[in-house]
Amino acid sequence: MSDDSRYLHLTPADVWSSQEDGETFEPEAFRADGFIHLTIGEANLIEVANLFYRDDPRTYVVLTIDPGSITAPVRFDDDSGRYPHVYGTLNTDAVTVVATVRRDDDGAFRGFA
Repeated sequence: MSDDSRYLHLTPADVWSSQEDGETFEPEAFRADGFIHLTIGEANLIEVANLFYRDDPRTYVVLTIDPGSITAPVRFDDDSGRYPHVYGTLNTDAVTVVATVRRDDDGAFRGFA
């Protein structure tokens, strides 16, 4: 899968670590939003991170998700095709990589390994 087609999800490390051993993952905003926000491509994810989470000092991780393994319905609700939404909890076996996000001292997100 190319870097431009990876499904990515940004989440605080403690939120992921508290659920990673379970069958499903539910992000903090899931109940309020009714779906899980995903992003395609690292540049898009970093842009969103800096727009919405720069002032949150927690350590963040990026979950790389295999689109073909997601068991809940997935829809693209935007015209750009860059932001898929999972309408249900995420089955944790769809997560293929967990990477820590690199940040600057001012909180800016810079990338992930």
